[in-house]
Amino acid sequence: MEIGIDSFASAMYGDNNTLSSVDAMEQLLQRIELADQVGLDIFGIGEHHKKEFLDSATAVILAAAAAKTSNIRLSSAVSVLSAADPVRVYQSFATLDLISKGRAEIVVGRGSSIEAYPLFGFNLNDYDQLFKEKLELLLQIRDNEFVTWSGKFRPALNNLPVYPRALQEKLPIWLGVGGTPESFVRAGTLGLPLMVAVIGGQTHRFRPLIDLYREAGKAAGFTAKELKVGLHSPGYIGSTNEKAIADYYPGYAELWTKLGKERGWPPVTKAQFDSLIDEKGVLVVGNPEQVAEKILRHSESLGGVSRFTFQMDNAGLTHSQLMNAIELIGTKVIPLIRKAE
Repeated sequence: MEIGIDSFASAMYGDNNTLSSVDAMEQLLQRIELADQVGLDIFGIGEHHKKEFLDSATAVILAAAAAKTSNIRLSSAVSVLSAADPVRVYQSFATLDLISKGRAEIVVGRGSSIEAYPLFGFNLNDYDQLFKEKLELLLQIRDNEFVTWSGKFRPALNNLPVYPRALQEKLPIWLGVGGTPESFVRAGTLGLPLMVAVIGGQTHRFRPLIDLYREAGKAAGFTAKELKVGLHSPGYIGSTNEKAIADYYPGYAELWTKLGKERGWPPVTKAQFDSLIDEKGVLVVGNPEQVAEKILRHSESLGGVSRFTFQMDNAGLTHSQLMNAIELIGTKVIPLIRKAE
């Protein structure tokens, strides 16, 4: 199983959230560099267009990280493909692939944060149609140097080449999904690896949806090896279970209570948090042994997971705390998982 981190390049770090955007970006690159040094497999950068985050130009951040790293794979997490031009998405990540010498990946999705749609002139009523059409074009570009294509939301391409070409023969494109059954079936039918974002409740409840993905993929003629499943969940590692909870809970409660006001959720309570860090809960928070056991347990409950990524920088954690957590993932958690596999 590959282990990594997804970041939204939060600009809210530091005492009273006073860290400058320049310093926040520098620290993010330091964390990616450390992740590479201690043996993490993947680092993903999200895409948002909000004041709190610095990840609107994902491929630019990943290109800067590529120049500072040697082994770690670099991915979007996710690229909001519905509001983007697939030609430019491919060109950006093909360029990243050249800079990184073959370490680039793309996770594409429709986006749970919807601010990109009005910003780039798209109608939310076309939410699914946009994604379906643009994914079709992106895959054609990935697989063909010269592309002939026509659709509703973008001018047609008539035997036009798209350059540069990625170093990897087939640039990896994962489909990022939430809880919509149609999305799981779509990924399976296309034979794309699946990245499941589970941010609340109990992880095992996604098993029926993942079974749908595997059944659709098998029916479309893809092998079990091609139908990879990744799991993205909030998490954090401390030297002890008590320290991990003490570090993580205050910022988690603050952030999710704020999001709740925007999206109609109730405020976070400690009892609710405790239920999310129990054996079946989604939050992967604790000491290295507990975290490794929980990742393996989640994998088993979902029928086998090829990749797990932590989403750590959404809880007001300091750069120092995140650096320590990354080191623990590389030196403690990954060896425990490798030994158990």
